[in-house]
Amino acid sequence: MLALDRTNWTVGQRDINILMLALVTRRFRVPVMWSVLDKDGTSNAAECIALMERFLARHGSTSIRVLLADREFTGLEWLTFLVVHRIPFAIRIKENRIVDLPDGRRVTLRSLLKKVRKTHGFEARLPDRQGGTALDLHVAAKRLQGGELLIIASTQPGPAALNTDRKRWAIECLFGDAKTRGLNLEDTRLTIVSRLSLLLGIVALAVAWTCRTATHLMGRNAPPRKTHGTLAKSWFRVGFDELRRRMRTDHDQALAPLVTALKARRVV
Repeated sequence: MLALDRTNWTVGQRDINILMLALVTRRFRVPVMWSVLDKDGTSNAAECIALMERFLARHGSTSIRVLLADREFTGLEWLTFLVVHRIPFAIRIKENRIVDLPDGRRVTLRSLLKKVRKTHGFEARLPDRQGGTALDLHVAAKRLQGGELLIIASTQPGPAALNTDRKRWAIECLFGDAKTRGLNLEDTRLTIVSRLSLLLGIVALAVAWTCRTATHLMGRNAPPRKTHGTLAKSWFRVGFDELRRRMRTDHDQALAPLVTALKARRVV
């Protein structure tokens, strides 16, 4: 399961803008590939496609169970690329998106779903406003607490994509792990793209190392939960705290989880 998102911050008057593809598991979220965008603002289809092509060159589309992304990543060119390369996806789309329905009507999703209160699934076509090929997709929607619509465009029929989309939040948690809640990535003063990309590689290794440490410590057990059901500590925090403890007391013990993982994959 992959999640695509973008994070940004500023160094002085310079914008640092990172487009990241992350691996999401039941316990962990780890950076896989990224692009440092030498600009501010949102990413475009070409940048998303270039990042995904790098992934496909190494792993192929059959390695992807599903790709998750937010409303920034809904351009027709990008979605068509995913369909052509047979990449399953569940991507949130905006309420003002215009769609064509099987009965010939052209409506916005907001107007179509204004009376929806529970889960609703249907087929729709995303038209190309420039006269190109339209795209047929499955759409699932429900109204969130507070009245906002959650609408998912997917290659998966039925409302199941709504549950899949919940895991997209993992990449937001990853950004928190890499930044204010863990590795303090935003404290870097680096602005040169090549050096910042190298630093992100080190961050990715650190996150993977932390995940392996948590597994090494907890095994099949889970961190304790608070009375309202949430984990007292995230898996990242469990591994991060344990890794720091080991590095203060026993360097060999600290390295063991990472070395074991690398040897298993014949990296070292």
